[in-house]
Amino acid sequence: MKFDLSQLTEQEILPPTAKRKIYERVALKIREFVGSPLNLPLDPWKLAERMHLKVVDIDQISGLSPEARKVLLNDDSRGWSGATTMPLPNGWRLVFLNKNQSRERQAATLMEEVCHVILGHSPTQLMPSVGEGTRFRNFNQAQEEAAFAVGAATLIPYASLKFFLKQEIRTDQIARHFRVSRDLVIYRIKVCRLWQEYKHLAQSA
Repeated sequence: MKFDLSQLTEQEILPPTAKRKIYERVALKIREFVGSPLNLPLDPWKLAERMHLKVVDIDQISGLSPEARKVLLNDDSRGWSGATTMPLPNGWRLVFLNKNQSRERQAATLMEEVCHVILGHSPTQLMPSVGEGTRFRNFNQAQEEAAFAVGAATLIPYASLKFFLKQEIRTDQIARHFRVSRDLVIYRIKVCRLWQEYKHLAQSA
């Protein structure tokens, strides 16, 4: 399956709501930047490197207490998943991911962190240092929502998702194709207002 954007209408490329249209347009620009077709999976690790983000193992952070390490390396899918430092003197940033979570969850987290940088998110204050001057972003609900939404749209483009559902391809198959979790596919179905297509697919399974 290949997409020729010149042959698709805006309705076919963009979700129906105003906010999701904005997020999707940014996601399309990211895909265009890396030359990634809408029907193929995008590798967040390669994109991160192009954006001067270096993924670092949490074990490389010095000075962490056993309690902090336990929190940062939890295996709860709803627990802490990752964080990005402020720019280092050489312009690069470090990204720390929870290696105990699935590769698919890490992909979504890393894509979210990449989008924070692309969207120019900067905190109004800094979180406390965790050792050797490593400082992370503080939590900002609006920024988190935008970065996650754009990241998810980049990983699972609306046009592709709608096409797959019309072809009655199951959500687990869509997840494997884009190398993401099924939960992320369901999230995209909900926010993109594709629930009727999904319900039809679920009922016919």
